[in-house]
This record gives sequence, C-alpha cells and structure tokens, in this order.
Amino acid sequence: MSAETESVESRPVDTPQVVAAVDETDGQRRLVVADVTTDEAWLSVPTSAAASLSEWR
Repeated sequence: MSAETESVESRPVDTPQVVAAVDETDGQRRLVVADVTTDEAWLSVPTSAAASLSEWR
C-alpha cells in the first residue's frame, strides 16, 4: 500500500477511486467496497463472509 497522496484536482474525473470500510448496521458489521466516483457503485457483505487479507493472498 502506498502512503503517497494525490490532490483531487490533479486526478482525471473518469478515474475510478475504490475505497473500503467496515460499517455497522443494525448491530452487524459489514465490509463496504465502493467506487466513490460513481453513484450507486458499491457492494456490502457481512464481515463474517468476507475473505481476510491472509486468505485472499
């Protein structure tokens, strides 16, 4: 993972920007992955169903 940052103004508008976060809804923790440059471009799964980083590698 890179620690570099990039100004929003220097990034082309059509470049996907994908982020992930863990959110809690109704007492259940969920992994949310989203392209923040596109409306409604996201998915969510319970953290219990998400692959851990070591499993994914």
